[in-house]
Amino acid sequence: MYEHTTNLRVRYAETDQMDIVYYGNYAQYFEVGRAECIRGLGFTYKDMEAMGCKMPVVEMHAQFLRPAHYDDLITIKTQLRELPDTHQITFHHEVYNERKKLLTVGRVVLFFIDIESKKRIKMPPQFKSKLESFFES
Repeated sequence: MYEHTTNLRVRYAETDQMDIVYYGNYAQYFEVGRAECIRGLGFTYKDMEAMGCKMPVVEMHAQFLRPAHYDDLITIKTQLRELPDTHQITFHHEVYNERKKLLTVGRVVLFFIDIESKKRIKMPPQFKSKLESFFES
């Protein structure tokens, strides 16, 4: 399993009139977690595109357990629980507050897509080789 954590401070514009983070913003929080997770492996989305691969989101689930509020420092824990062997990759997310209370859990599925043909492809070999060591028994 590969795991990465990212900290983010909730901005005022991300909250509603009840001082609670608007639920739609969790998609962006998950995106930040994924981007930093990939960066932690030495890649960026831009690098993936240079390898001829795009990664569109095809599925997202979230369960909201507790609210986050303005100025909270949240931790986004992002996990890859299995090494992809097909055209898709699943990121699992957990969002915690400063008191380490679990606020939100989510799962986001992306496809690896060839930039030119727009067809599904397997994970780029350079990216897979970085991940493999985390999944060795």
